[in-house]
Amino acid sequence: MRKFVIAIGMIGTLASCTQTEKGTVIGAGTGAVIGGVVSDSWGGAAIGAVAGGIMGNLIGRSQDRQGYCIYRDRYGRRYEARCR
Repeated sequence: MRKFVIAIGMIGTLASCTQTEKGTVIGAGTGAVIGGVVSDSWGGAAIGAVAGGIMGNLIGRSQDRQGYCIYRDRYGRRYEARCR
């Protein structure tokens, strides 16, 4: 029962986060688990957490601006607006 309450608390905490923050947390957690299992050491888990956090952050950032496209005006300047 205690593990269930902790899991619900962790999920509830992520509910108010942006996609970037969620991606970072999920990526870091997954990376830590995989790194720890593969290397069977704390160092591997730490490296996996860092790598997973970076990748999760990048994936989360791509989800924040979903529905927007990058256009160029007639002067060659780039701007971002809703996709047509």
